[in-house]
Amino acid sequence: QVQLVESGGDLVQPGGSLRLTCAASGFAFKEYWMYWVRQVPGRELEYVAYITPSGTRTNYKMSVLGRFTISRDNARNTLYLQMSALKSEDTGVYYCAKGREPYSFISIDEIASPAAADLRGQGTQVTVST
Repeated sequence: QVQLVESGGDLVQPGGSLRLTCAASGFAFKEYWMYWVRQVPGRELEYVAYITPSGTRTNYKMSVLGRFTISRDNARNTLYLQMSALKSEDTGVYYCAKGREPYSFISIDEIASPAAADLRGQGTQVTVST
């Protein structure tokens, strides 16, 4: 069955860096748009970034642009999120998510909605604090 397993979350000081990893299995990873979304305390789930199946195009939430980098290794069925210059407001649970169909884009609103819960992994906790 489809599995998305996130790892790499940790406690880090403001200004620090982390790399999140999402191990994918059970589907043709290289054919899917992939996403990162996050649950920040007190706020709704929000979109963070997406990457096309080939990895040639990416997109970011404005508040993380220039600080986060999404990438993928299709040979290893793995998605990454490199985070730098972390801020306290980046604290939250980070989830990777897949598109619903091969080569099919899901809007950034939908991927962060309850309707897309079946497309997301279990999450990894990132805490940015002194």
